[in-house]
Amino acid sequence: MESNPQSLDPRTLAKIKGLHLRARHIVEGYVAGLHRSPFHGFSIEFAEHREYAPGDDLRYVDWKAFGRTDKFYVKQFEDETNLICQLVLDVSESMSYCGPRAALSKFEYAQALAAALAWLVLQQQDAVGLVTFDQQIRNRVRPSSSPSHLRQVLQVLEAATPESRTRAGAVFHELAEWMTKRSVVVVLSDLFDDVEVLLSGLEHFRQRHHDVIVFHVLDPQEVEFSFARPTMFQGLEALPRVVVDPRSLRRAYLREFDDFLRTVRLGCRRHGLDYQVMRTDRPLDLALSSYLSARASRMRG
Repeated sequence: MESNPQSLDPRTLAKIKGLHLRARHIVEGYVAGLHRSPFHGFSIEFAEHREYAPGDDLRYVDWKAFGRTDKFYVKQFEDETNLICQLVLDVSESMSYCGPRAALSKFEYAQALAAALAWLVLQQQDAVGLVTFDQQIRNRVRPSSSPSHLRQVLQVLEAATPESRTRAGAVFHELAEWMTKRSVVVVLSDLFDDVEVLLSGLEHFRQRHHDVIVFHVLDPQEVEFSFARPTMFQGLEALPRVVVDPRSLRRAYLREFDDFLRTVRLGCRRHGLDYQVMRTDRPLDLALSSYLSARASRMRG
C-alpha cells in the first residue's frame, strides 16, 4: 500500500518527534565539520559517473576513466546525479526480539537507524523513500527530497509493528522490479529467511543496477547464545515455545549460526553488495558513523 500524509494525534506526534530528535543526535555530530557529505561518495554512479549499461549512448563514455580502471563509465549530467536512497525495513515478528544485554529490540534499533539515514539524506537535499515489509510489502513511501518529507517517513516508521512472518527474498524480487530509477537500496533486516532465496532477491537489486547496502541487524544473544540456565524460548513467526538446557545446545547452535553468517557475508560479497553486521548492543551513533567513514574511504580509494 502507498502511504499518504494524514492528521496525527498528539501522542503519535510526540513519538515521531522523539524519533526525529534521536536521528538528529545520531548523525548531526558526525556530519558537522565534514567538507563533503559521506553520501556524496556513496557510489561512483551517483557522483560524476555511473557504470555503463547496455543501451547507453557511447558518446558519453568516459574513455579516460576506462584507461585508468579498465571499466566503462558514462558521464552524468547534473540532473542525473541526485541521490535516491530507498530504505527497506524488515517489520517481521523476529525483529521484535530484545535480549537482556540490549537496550533496544532489533526492530527499534533498525527503526532508529532508518530515521537517522532518512534525516541525513534529506539534509543534503537528496531523495529518500521507505518500504516496510514482512511476508509482503506493508507500506511504501515514494522518494522525495522535500524537507517536510521526513515527517511522513517518521510517521510510517513509528506506526510499523513487527508481528508477522517474513519472506524477504520474494519481497526483494518484487521491489527490484518496482524500483525503476537507480538508487542506493539500504536493507535493514535480521535476514532470517531461506539464504539462497534471500541472496537471489538481493542480487536482483544489483541486476537492476542499484547500489545495495545490507545492514544485518542482530541481537548479541543471537550471535553468542550465552544463556546459562534452563530457559523457555518463545517461538516467533508461528514457531512454538520450547524449554531447553541452552548449555547442551550452545555448540551446535553457534556452528549453525556461524555458517548462516558466513554464507550471507560471502554471498553479499560475491554479488557486489555492501554488507555490515549491526549489533544492537553497540551504540548506534558509533556504529553508523564508523560505517559511513569506512565506506567513504573505500569510495575515495
